[in-house]
Order: sequence, then structure tokens, then C-alpha cells
Amino acid sequence: MKPSELPLITIRNLRKTFHNGKTNNEVLKGINLDIYPGQIIGYIGPNGAGKSTTVKILCGIIPDFEGDIKVFGQDLKTHALEIKKRIGYVPENGALYDLLTPKEYLTFIGTLYGIGAAALEKRVQHLLSFFGMEKYADQRMDTFSKGMKQKTLVMSGIINDPDILFLDEPLSGLDANSVILVKEMLTQLAANGKTIFYCSHLMDIVEKISDRILLINDGTVIADGKFEELKTEQSATLEQLFAQLTGRQKENFSTDALFNSFEEN
Repeated sequence: MKPSELPLITIRNLRKTFHNGKTNNEVLKGINLDIYPGQIIGYIGPNGAGKSTTVKILCGIIPDFEGDIKVFGQDLKTHALEIKKRIGYVPENGALYDLLTPKEYLTFIGTLYGIGAAALEKRVQHLLSFFGMEKYADQRMDTFSKGMKQKTLVMSGIINDPDILFLDEPLSGLDANSVILVKEMLTQLAANGKTIFYCSHLMDIVEKISDRILLINDGTVIADGKFEELKTEQSATLEQLFAQLTGRQKENFSTDALFNSFEEN
């Protein structure tokens, strides 16, 4: 990162509270971040920590939040549509029009982004080829496995050649070969100056591909930096660091205690 380089995303005092009747659940409690071009951000945390909420806010899916967010120098609250044109989003369980074929679906998504017909046809063909989906290109997706649908979601997330790609558990359901392809794709995208915001519970993959780790716990960021800078003698792997910082290893509980309790009953 060059000192003169401006961040693509700036987040200041981001807060989000969900209201459910008489109950208020504050999920994000004051997030402050700067995200720069060409970074692969590994955004990790326990269930309920606020990872998916952060991503959905940054993608404009959740429009009501407290704080200030700028993406590409534009205020997210007032320029959401312009920002969405330049980002991609791959959810863990996205809804597909599964009566369409992959080719039809990708063409539909590309048309929404305003990609010209000739360029779009070529782009769709290249994506289907890269992910080994050519022979399924004209098959309706209601017959697809979870992994095949997830590949289609990944393709739709990058069809507009986004400057920022948000990924929320993108490898869900993918086989080993597809995981390798996605990892190679993300590395190449970052090398081309794209920014990747990657949420996952797969610590080994996050550790290998991320330039920067952001660990969120209970709505606040508790660690931010390269893994080499964050690790300690007690946390030689990202999984160990995660356990150390989120307090899991401090709990007075063990697998032995679990199975002993079964025997007692």
C-alpha cells in the first residue's frame, strides 16, 4: 500500500441494531476500518459476531445503519446504486432463478449491469469454461446440486468485473477442485488490483489467501493486521489465534467433560 493511496472503503463508527418487538439486538458496536485496493481481507469471527451484517451493509442490502461509510469516495447512503455497479457479492445461500439455465441466468445478471451483448456472451462462455460448467450451460438449475448452484453464484458475482468483491462463505458446497479454482481466481483478482472482502469459517483457507486479517467479536473488531503480525507463541495458526482472542479456549469445558456427561446420564 502506497502512503498516498486512498482507501476504497472507509468505515467510521458503524453501528447496527436489529429491533424485534421489545428486544433490541445491537450487532455492530462501532466499526472503524479503511480498506485499500488490491487487498484480500479475511473477515472472521464467531457466529453472530456481525460478519454477514457488515457485508450486507457494505453491499447496500441493509440500508439502515448508524455511522458513515464511503465506497469509491461516495457516501453509501446517498450513492448506493452507483456503488453497486462496481461491486460483486457472493452469498453463502443466494436465491437463484433455478428454472433458468446457468447461461440464461448469467446473461440476465450481465444485462442488468449493462454489459454489451457481444462482450457479455464472451464473458459468460469464459466463466462457464473456467468453472467446468460448459456441459451444464443449457441445463435448468432446479436439477443442480448445492455445489453447482454455488459455482453459478460465484460466476454471477464476478461477471461485471467488480472493483470490490464481497464473499460470504463462498466455498459452501464446492468440491476440492472448485475450491482450488476459486482460490486461484481470488489471488489473480487481487494481483489485478481488485479488492476482496472474504468472510469464512474455514481458517486454513483464510490464513493462506489473506493479506490482512480482521477478527470481529461481539460487534467490534478485536484484531487487524497480517497474520504474521498477529500470531503469538500460543497461536501458531489462525485457528489457534481465533480461539485465543474469542475466548473459546478459556471456557471450562472439554470434549472429555462432554462425553463423561453422556455416560453419567
